Formats: sequence, structure tokens, C-alpha cells
Amino acid sequence: METIKVILKEKGPVVHTTRPEESVLEATHRMNEHGVGALAVVDQGRIIGMFTERDVLRRVVAAEIAPSEVSVAEVMSTEVACCTIETSIDEARTVMKNRRIRHLPVMSPDGELLGMISIGDLNAYHANTQEETIHYLHEYLHGRC
Repeated sequence: METIKVILKEKGPVVHTTRPEESVLEATHRMNEHGVGALAVVDQGRIIGMFTERDVLRRVVAAEIAPSEVSVAEVMSTEVACCTIETSIDEARTVMKNRRIRHLPVMSPDGELLGMISIGDLNAYHANTQEETIHYLHEYLHGRC
């Protein structure tokens, strides 16, 4: 069974972060700049929350709060589900489905943030795996293996 390590190895360890005291406006500019839907909120080297597009919509836009006047800490999600590089891809997908989240930080055993995977990463991995299987089955059926 494949683990998150496979996806992280291909994707790389880049994780976009924000600080809790940063304004929502600054954080959303960073999200747009990097084309990501979530930022890990890091304080003193530890992940303390996640700041997502959903947080902006529900806690800033819907509340009619000016993004420049509210900090990330005031609107971030504080219950953070994480995984390790040894977590199976199926388990990560189940966590995301059951918790209705789209991003999962990848942590080391000592709490270091190693990377971030998204539901899109899992879907791409699944699609690639299915394409390979179809290719091999096609080759087998036509006697080319």
C-alpha cells in the first residue's frame, strides 16, 4: 500500500505558511500569488492552525468584515488534522472525506512540518495509478507483455 511519502516526493516539500498576526488581506494575497487554497498557520515553528478559502468566505466575507482589519488568528481553523509520510494514501483520503477538508499537513514524528497534500494531489495520484493499470491491462490483453 502506497503512502503519502510517494506524493510528497513527487510534489516536493514546499509549504506556504502565514503567521497568526498577519492580516487576512495579506494572507489571501499570498494564497493568490502561489495559487493555493490554504496556508498553514505557524507560530514559533509549530503549526497552530489552517487558514483556508473556506475560512475567508465563512468568517470574513459572510460576516462583512474588512480583510485588512482582521488577523488570521481570529478566523483560522484551529482543529488541524495531520498525517505523516507513512500514512497510507487511502487513510489520508478517508480523513479528508470524513472531516470535509481539502488540505492535510504532513508532519514528522517530532512535529516538524514536512509538506502539505491536497485532495487534488490524491486525485491526481489515483488518476495516474488508474492510467498505468489500464495501460498494463491493455498491453496484456494484446499480448505485448
